[in-house]
Formats: sequence, C-alpha cells, structure tokens
Amino acid sequence: MGSDGANVSSGRLSGKVILVTGAGQGIGRGIAHALAREGAAVAVAGRTLVKCETVAGEISSFGGTAIALECDVTERDRIEHALRTTADEFGGLDGLVNNAQSSTQGPLAEVTMEDVELSLRSGPLATLWAMQAALPLLRRRGGGSIVNFGSSTAISGAPLFGAYAMAKEGIRGLSRVAAREWGRYGIRVNVVVPTALSPAAQQFQREQPERFEQHVKRLPLGRMGDPETDIGRAVVALMSDDLTYLTGDTLMLTGGE
Repeated sequence: MGSDGANVSSGRLSGKVILVTGAGQGIGRGIAHALAREGAAVAVAGRTLVKCETVAGEISSFGGTAIALECDVTERDRIEHALRTTADEFGGLDGLVNNAQSSTQGPLAEVTMEDVELSLRSGPLATLWAMQAALPLLRRRGGGSIVNFGSSTAISGAPLFGAYAMAKEGIRGLSRVAAREWGRYGIRVNVVVPTALSPAAQQFQREQPERFEQHVKRLPLGRMGDPETDIGRAVVALMSDDLTYLTGDTLMLTGGE
C-alpha cells in the first residue's frame, strides 16, 4: 500500500530497529514508510533535517515509530553519531539501509576530480563508514541485515554516468566482501538496484517528458517503480525473516530494464 495508505500492517518487522539514509525524500522516504508499516522503529536520516522530520511525522500519523536525524553521509562522524543515536533511542540496531548518494553527470572526458570525490565520498566511502559503525551494534543483536544501493546505469555503462558508475559498482564490490566476512556473525549484506520515480526521475520527467515516456515504454512492466510499494516492500523482505539465506547478492528491481 502506498504512502497514503492505511496503518501499520502485519508487523513482520515488529521489534526491529532500522536506520535509513537519504530518507527525507524519494526512494529513501518510500523505504522508511514501508519498514514502519511493518512495525519497525525507523531512524529517518538525511542531510536536510526538516525533510526527515516531515517523513517521521508522516510515519507517526499512521501509527508507526520514527525519529528524524540530520546526517550528511559525506562526514564520517555524522554517520557514526546517527547510528549511536538510533541505538540509544531504540535500544539497539537490527538493520541499515544505505540509500543516500550524491553525484554529477557529464561526458567521461570532462569528469573532474571533484565529481569523482563527491560520488565516492557519498557512495562507497559513506557505505563503508556506516557498515563499520553498524557492525558492533548488529553483532550485539546476534545479526541483522544491511541493504546497499547500486544502479542500472553503472551495470549497463550508461553514457554521462562515469563518476556515478564508479561509485555504484564500488558499493557492489564492497557489499560482496562484507557478506563473506560478516556472514559468520549472522549479518546479511545485499544490494538493491532500483528503477523508481525518485526526485531525479521526476526532474527528468518534467524537463524531458518525451524522453521520459520513451524510457518508460522500454520497461517490460511499462511503468516506473513506486518508491514504497515496489522498492520499499522488497527492502522489507530483505530485512525480515523471509530471505535469511540471501546474502552477497544484487536484487534487480528495475521492471525488467
């Protein structure tokens, strides 16, 4: 059920505590809603606190539990503080969703070091820092689930996405290593590759409506994914007991793209 739907549902995640980065809008917001509807206590973390407070308020309005945290993932100390605060507020940590990512696009020949540093610092470095900070908290709970984010533009090598592709494929490699090193602790690490109506996709739709429609028509399912019902619900499954034997893998939520 979408963001305007009913109250907390089956409680598949009751008792679980999950932090989501980049949760103030778009896919992160949809994931936070989906997790909370299944009973998880959610830390809504993002760079702009007022957006996170809005999402936390939305969750509270349908009976869910959430706190809003300001967290610029390019700053390691802010990530560590957000995870400590989450564990202190809710008594532990069971899951981490590394959704936040900044980037610029442009021809590969014109990519600057600043472009690369922004993508890497907000992507694989932020993901690494968050996972390292989460590790002792998850181990205290006897395990847990980490969901990181890749991109179909990186997998296909889409033009103009050079720095972003570097970052996203770096995250996939990092995730596979973490899955193999931390499986002994009962920690699962997987990657989601989404095609969804994110703020970037909405901007594309506004600025280039014909190209956007062409892109949608190429999708076998004929539509863009919904941040909550298509992406968020899949993350719920990864956080729940339904997929406890899945780790080190990439879940392609791209509508067949």
